[in-house]
Amino acid sequence: MRKLLFTLCALCGYVAAEACTNYIVGKKASVDGSVICSYSADSYGDYHDLCHYPAGKHPKGTMRRVVDWESHEYRGEIPEAEETYNVIGNINEWQLTIGETTFGGREEMVDTTGIIDYGSLIYITLQRAKTAREAIDIMTTLVEQYGYASEGETFTICDPDEAWILEMMGCASDRKISKERTVWVAIRIPDDAICGHANQSRISRFDMKDKENVRYSKNVVSYARKMGWFSGKDEEFSYNEAYAFPDFSGRRICDARVWTFFNRFAEGMDRYIPWAEGKDKNAEPMPLWVKPARKLSVHDVETAMRDHFEDTPFSLDGDIGGGIWEMPYRPTPLYYTVDGKKYFNERPVSTQQAGFVYVSQMRSWLPRQVGGVLWFANDDGNMAAFTPIYCCTTEPPLPYNTPGADDTHFSMDNAFWVENWVSNMVYPRYSLMFPELKEVRDSLEQSYFKEQKEVEDHACSLTEEARVRYLTSYGAQKANQMLDRWRTMATHMIVKYNDMIIKPEENGQFKLTPGGLGARPVRPGYPEKFARQLVKQSEGRFLMPED
Repeated sequence: MRKLLFTLCALCGYVAAEACTNYIVGKKASVDGSVICSYSADSYGDYHDLCHYPAGKHPKGTMRRVVDWESHEYRGEIPEAEETYNVIGNINEWQLTIGETTFGGREEMVDTTGIIDYGSLIYITLQRAKTAREAIDIMTTLVEQYGYASEGETFTICDPDEAWILEMMGCASDRKISKERTVWVAIRIPDDAICGHANQSRISRFDMKDKENVRYSKNVVSYARKMGWFSGKDEEFSYNEAYAFPDFSGRRICDARVWTFFNRFAEGMDRYIPWAEGKDKNAEPMPLWVKPARKLSVHDVETAMRDHFEDTPFSLDGDIGGGIWEMPYRPTPLYYTVDGKKYFNERPVSTQQAGFVYVSQMRSWLPRQVGGVLWFANDDGNMAAFTPIYCCTTEPPLPYNTPGADDTHFSMDNAFWVENWVSNMVYPRYSLMFPELKEVRDSLEQSYFKEQKEVEDHACSLTEEARVRYLTSYGAQKANQMLDRWRTMATHMIVKYNDMIIKPEENGQFKLTPGGLGARPVRPGYPEKFARQLVKQSEGRFLMPED
């Protein structure tokens, strides 16, 4: 199925949410005891708001329409829960957070008769569950009853105490072949470990006797046997080998993003480079989780979501693909053909097609309205600032949910479009312009972290109702502050870097001549590395005569 998905991507240039990245940090692996998880929704030009579902009470017998999260097509109806919880983005009022990455798997397993797609499953569950374990029960019960209408998916499911991953696939559409609806397995990530998944099924063998930390469908092995995909002993069964084998693209394009996360924080990851390279069929498989050499902060995870394989064998700074100013991004699609041979681009964590990125922080020792923070960026995480959105937020900040803005309508009041405006100026002139963006981005984020304790101490002193109002207002204030700063940066950059020059500045103001005109600009020319490549490639064509 993965090969099919990437082929469709190459032909159409668009696959919504088929290429995401999730990282997970257990509470004993974080600096302050938070459970932390992240998600980059990489959707090839798709536009995303920060969604909101208000809490509600519903009369018994109320039905809920299920509308496909990607296509917006009506799929069917299911009974609504009598009580639903407030959801902002991918976190709910109980600090429960759910993310995902699509791994595809065997295409013959897709259930086209199913009602519930992966996106709907996430947001329906966030409205109904308080804990990760409860979420797993709800998710698996729903798909077993109504059918799962998506390809294979890995879900990150975290609460303030536990982190889990759940892998799920449908059981085909032909009820003559099977009346079963899904095969799934869920594993708890140890509290002192970090984990990740990035469009490749990560669960292989699992301990079927560990009822506390492992859950699975009754048919997870028997279905593979019936279909002729497995014939060994139960204890030898591997979920991904049966349903989503890690081939070259599953390792190089996908698992390499997990490897670079592990490599940042754990020792001895060089041994898994052959696995991430994807070419050695006998390479040692990378583990599902590792124990980090030090404890991680929210900032560490934000930094990891900005990764471009720097200082690794997969680094993107060693060839001409980045252009004159060494852009650590590559154009899509992932694959291209030259003289009849197929080639690929490295696929880093940070990618221009990200619709939104978040880092979720969940803390058990604080009041629940205060403990959950969705650090949200409405663009590629490397090119945007993460602003704090508390889990009790009852109204999305206007920059993240702007009337009139969508994937074909620009708005100066919308974070997605203003951040993309800046990003698309910076991408092709990365080494020239990115340092200025980074300075603005980092200064904003540092101010948020600096304010966090004071804000939360004050919130804890309030009544619950006042606390919700205060934190909702605070999230809006920071989102608006970020957007104002980004608009200023956008107009400043247009003036400063116009026509590939640099207008000189002094004390934050452009320098002027005595006559009041802009001072003579700096013409940066080629970076030395690119100039050398150009001279070599041109074979003396541009060499000046010595006389």
